[in-house]
Parts: sequence; C-alpha cells; structure tokens
Amino acid sequence: MLETLKRGWWFLVLSGLCAVAFGVLIFANPGITLKTLIVLFGAYALVTGIFTFLVGIRAPKGAPGKGVVVILGILGIAAGVVTFMYPNQTGQALLLLIGWWAVATGAFEIAEAIQLRKELTNEWLLILAGALSILVGVVFIIRPEVGALSIVWLIGAYAIAFGVMTLALAVKLKGAATSVQSTARRMA
Repeated sequence: MLETLKRGWWFLVLSGLCAVAFGVLIFANPGITLKTLIVLFGAYALVTGIFTFLVGIRAPKGAPGKGVVVILGILGIAAGVVTFMYPNQTGQALLLLIGWWAVATGAFEIAEAIQLRKELTNEWLLILAGALSILVGVVFIIRPEVGALSIVWLIGAYAIAFGVMTLALAVKLKGAATSVQSTARRMA
C-alpha cells in the first residue's frame, strides 16, 4: 500500500488542490453552497426512497417488515419531492430540527452531569458542553440563516484543512519515493 501511495503522490497533490479550491469556493460564495447541499439532500432522499420502495414491494408476500419498508420508501420519495419543490423551506426545517435536537441534547447533558456529580470529577465540563449545545440550538432556532451559514463555513474550513493535510502527505510521500529511487540507483 505504501509503495502504491509513493508512486501515486501526484494524485494526492491533485486531490489536495481540489479540496483547497472547493473550500475557498465555499467561502467565496456560501449561498450557492447551501442551495447545492439542499439539492443534494433532495436527490439523496428521492433516490434512496425509490430504492427502498422497490425493495419493499419486491419482498415476498407476508415478509416481516414489508409494509414498514414500503412506507419508508414512500416517505423518502416524498421528502425528495418536497425538497425540490420547496428548497428554502426544507433548509429552514432542517436547521430547526438540528436546533431543537441540540437544545434537547444540551438539556440531557446538563441533567446527566448533575445526576453524576458525585461519581464524576470535572462534571462542569459536561455542563459546559450542554450549555454550549443549548446555545447553538437556540441560535439555529431563532436565526436559522446564521446556522446555515455556519454549517457551510464548517464544510469549507474542513475542505481546506483536509486539502492542506493531503498536500503535506503528498510532499512527504514524494520525498520517500525519491529517497527509495536514489538508494536503488546507488545499489545498482
């Protein structure tokens, strides 16, 4: 595997450059990125809904769970269609769902920390994590556009960091490949 990577170091350079470029494009135009993510979600929901539905209707008659699989397929198809018909509302609904999930998670984290305070040391860290979850959730609920933008920026930052690390790995592998080649020449 290492030898394959050493010979294909240039592919890692291209991959890293593409990731960095993708991250930069996200920061340059976050609005288009969010719309693209919503469309991709719609496509994913529609395609998986169709496949799930087909699996359900092709299951043998009387198979356990057949009805549930068919219903899940229909729900996936509906989610995809609704996403394409109402992309802005889908994005807002998704952010509201994330917001309420974060608030509920934060409340449970705080309750768990209080309940475990006699068994844990530094339970304040779990309380702090819960408070942060609640804060993020409230921001997503009150200002969903801020939540959407932060998700897009997080994806952009990840793409840039991943690209830089991939480029660093490529440089390291190229150096290792060059070292192996020069050693082989000296031994020949």
